[in-house]
Amino acid sequence: MLYLTRKVGDSVVINDNIEVTVVEVRGKTVKLGFTFPEDVQVLRRELYDRIQEENRSAAVSEDLIRHLGAVGSSGKSDDNGDSQSNEPQTEPTED
Repeated sequence: MLYLTRKVGDSVVINDNIEVTVVEVRGKTVKLGFTFPEDVQVLRRELYDRIQEENRSAAVSEDLIRHLGAVGSSGKSDDNGDSQSNEPQTEPTED
């Protein structure tokens, strides 16, 4: 991690297209201003972490749904090798 000391009005440039400026310092609070291209996304860390967690949860849910769908749509075999499915079974009738 890079540590810098800056005063109000001082800036830092990142990758030639992002500028971070110290706008105000009040007690323990620092107000920063950001100038960046429209295609760059800037998020507060707590928001970024929450989005990442929601994405991980959604991916796990999708995998589980996909897995359960595959299990439910394919017939299972019992110990005798006979196919089982969720469809109702009909008994053979004698004519």
